[in-house]
Amino acid sequence: MELERAHYNMIEQQIRPWEVLDQTVLDVMRRVPRSQFVPVACQSLAYADIQLPLAYGEKMMHPRVEGRMLQELAITMNDSCLEIGTGSGFVTACLSHLAKEVYSIDRHDDFTKQAQQKMEQHHISNVTLETKDAFSELDTTKRYDVIAVTGSVSELSEHFEQMLKPKGRLFIIVGSRIAPIMQAMLITRENNGTFLRTSLFDTEGLPLITQGGTEGIAVKKVFLL
Repeated sequence: MELERAHYNMIEQQIRPWEVLDQTVLDVMRRVPRSQFVPVACQSLAYADIQLPLAYGEKMMHPRVEGRMLQELAITMNDSCLEIGTGSGFVTACLSHLAKEVYSIDRHDDFTKQAQQKMEQHHISNVTLETKDAFSELDTTKRYDVIAVTGSVSELSEHFEQMLKPKGRLFIIVGSRIAPIMQAMLITRENNGTFLRTSLFDTEGLPLITQGGTEGIAVKKVFLL
């Protein structure tokens, strides 16, 4: 009962006040029990307004940021979705209820294996999980309607943008850990191939790290005017 109350409060006191008003997104975040995706030691804090620690120094995003991300991506049941950073698998499960199919990668094999177990436990069959480096092993010739990046990059580049279909949407956090703030951004690929880049809100996120231990940044940077 305490977890149920905490789950309700997460929706009503954290996520909804953060301008997450899309009923489909709220329903999905009610449907997916976050407490079953967090580390066992953190289960009592599954619905708290904090970044929960995972293995390897990784963290889950704040629930309110997860909610805003899902809403801003405007996912439909016809969308193919790429998730960069499987982590706990919670966002992966939420995406599975919103999109037609989800392809999720993580550089940690433990995370993808544990997430696969979670998907099976929750009878989720439209998710493909692989252990890959997002910067050196991802097939960049494939195109997606939605790309959700759950980590941050210090500078925006075209690495992920080029994998968007026309009208595709990308959520990513941009900024350096030494800077006072980072920006959550929504990037939309127009039909003519140009990109509309919108700053959504200030936040923070752990940097995406390559398997070699350094932050991966594509060579060609995007300069925001």
